[in-house]
Amino acid sequence: MTEISHRYPRVAEYVENEVGFKKWSRCHYLGLRYNITTTNMVESLNSMLVNARDFPYVALLDVIQEKMSKWWNDRRIIAMAITAPLTPSRESEFRPRFAQSNGRHTLQLNPVTYHVKGGELEGVVDIFNKTCTCKEFDIDKLPCVHAIAAAHHDQVSVYNLVSPYYTKEYYVLAYGETIYPVGSQSQWDVPNEVATRVVLPREVKERKRGRPKTSRFPSVGEFRKRKNRCGKCGAYGHYKKKCNSQTGSTEGNQPTNVPV
Repeated sequence: MTEISHRYPRVAEYVENEVGFKKWSRCHYLGLRYNITTTNMVESLNSMLVNARDFPYVALLDVIQEKMSKWWNDRRIIAMAITAPLTPSRESEFRPRFAQSNGRHTLQLNPVTYHVKGGELEGVVDIFNKTCTCKEFDIDKLPCVHAIAAAHHDQVSVYNLVSPYYTKEYYVLAYGETIYPVGSQSQWDVPNEVATRVVLPREVKERKRGRPKTSRFPSVGEFRKRKNRCGKCGAYGHYKKKCNSQTGSTEGNQPTNVPV
C-alpha cells in the first residue's frame, strides 16, 4: 500500500477511504469466499486474447463479446442437461460423504442439534443454523459427514441443507442471460456529451531496444521451466549433443540444392 500511495496517491486514497479494505483485500474480507481464490480465470482470458491484444479497442471488444457469448451459451446448455440436484463438481464431492456417514452414532440433543460420534472426528450439528463444530459445513455450505448422519437420523433430505448456490437451478440462472453483439458502430446511440468529448492521445514514451515483451512477468514464487529444443531432431526436452536420433529433423533442414 505504501508503494501505491507513493506512485498513485489518488488511487490509494480512493481504495483506502472510499472503497475500503474489506472490498478488495482478502485478509479484511468479512464474508465467505467460494472454495479457493486463484488467478485461473485471468490466465484463461489472457491466453484467449493473446492474438487479439494488438487489435484496435473496438475490435478487441468484439472478440471478447463473441467469446463470452459462446461461453455463456455452451454453459447454459450444459447446465440445462444436468439431471442431478447439484452441479457436477459438487455432486461428485457430495456423494462419497454418504458412505462415510454410515455407521456413525447419532445422539439428538434437542429438536435441531445432534451429537455425531464415530470416525476420526466427532461433531455437534445444528440443522437449523446449518453449522457443525468441525467447521466444514460452515465454510463449504455443503453438509459434512456429521450433518448427513444427523439428517438421516431426523429423516430430513440432505439436499435441503445444501447452499442453493450449488444447485442446478442457480447454475442455470448464472448463465440465463444472453450476451448480444453491440452492432455496427454506425448504429450506436452515443450521447452528445460523449461524442463531443475531446480525448487526448496517451503519452508516448521512448521505446526500449529489442522485441516488445508479450508475456507477463512471473509472480513472486512462480517459476517457469524453459523447454529446450534439439537442433538436430527438432524435439523438445534435450540438446543436440544428447540427441539419440539417427536422422536429422525433416522440417526446416532439407537441402536447398537438390535437383528436382
